Amino acid sequence: MSSLKYGKFEMPERIKLDEANRSSTFARFIVEPFERGFGHTVGNALRRIMLASLEAPSILSVRIEGVPHEYMAIEGIIQDMTHIVLNLKGALLRKLNTDNDMHPREIKTITKMLDITDEMIEKGDGEYKVTLKDLMGGNGEFELVNSDHHIFTVTKPMMKRVDLKVGLGRGYVPSERHAFEKGIDEIVIDSSFSPVRLVNYYVENTRVGQDTDFDRLILEIKTDGRVTPVEALTFAAQIGIHHFQVFQTINTHTIYFDKGETQVNRDRDEILQKLSLKINEIELSVRSTNCLANASIETIGELVVMPESEMLRFRNFGKKSLTEIKQKLDELGLSLGMDLNKYGINRDNIKSIIQNYTQEKVGSIEV
Repeated sequence: MSSLKYGKFEMPERIKLDEANRSSTFARFIVEPFERGFGHTVGNALRRIMLASLEAPSILSVRIEGVPHEYMAIEGIIQDMTHIVLNLKGALLRKLNTDNDMHPREIKTITKMLDITDEMIEKGDGEYKVTLKDLMGGNGEFELVNSDHHIFTVTKPMMKRVDLKVGLGRGYVPSERHAFEKGIDEIVIDSSFSPVRLVNYYVENTRVGQDTDFDRLILEIKTDGRVTPVEALTFAAQIGIHHFQVFQTINTHTIYFDKGETQVNRDRDEILQKLSLKINEIELSVRSTNCLANASIETIGELVVMPESEMLRFRNFGKKSLTEIKQKLDELGLSLGMDLNKYGINRDNIKSIIQNYTQEKVGSIEV
């Protein structure tokens, strides 16, 4: 098999996560630089995969003892069966079992003997609200994301068996498309498996060296809690790579890419100019400056190789100082905990590299 050499592609080195707006169900990711056009190519592909192809558990059917169909009222329960089914559709489950031997489409049946007593009803001023936790709590198979989600309200003492079938799937599957044999008095329900509620992506211009027409990709991901935004992005990337692998079977040539060493050297010089700046040159508050001085951090380079978690352990260093420093670094295109290995820079050698760089610059000026 022959090989071809292609020119250098600008590739992102890391993904920046916007911590200021991050939550358990929302995150904003910034990825740069891409060659022009690749921001849309990658962003749109990831968006489509996240919205349509991620898997999560959902309730497939329900059977309540003494209830033969969904179009009926139940004695002692305020809601009719139609409303109960609608409430069950809002149940959010997260898979706990990671056993690789289990078939991904195996359906689990969770049975609960619901025993509502007079005491429970009296405690609730004449009614007892049955939640998802009452029906599925402690099952060991699934984590309940919204365990207090209301299913129905009981006004009379009762003991009923409730069976729920739960399975994994993708997207939205109407009840008639569920592929399992329906049991007696079992009510099959529509299932929303997709754990991702919203994906927005934006492409902006970003700078590489002197060029400003490269792509910065911004991804905003919102989930319902069954997966985290980081998991959603990770799973989507793996699904995309999995589908591209088939095209490697038709390889006629092997492509290898120019590493752009000249550009790397230029980039190294550019970033060293920033790293060699003294702390007092970036106009921090007196408190932040003193904290860094007490920690023996004299230059920006020594600062950016420090992880955020370690910064917070410095004496008299609080979140306000951390926010201020992160903002100043962001203005320079830098961040805490940066990986500078591509430039041969790490935490162990940062001081000596900056010292040598400064001496070289002084020497070139004197010449």
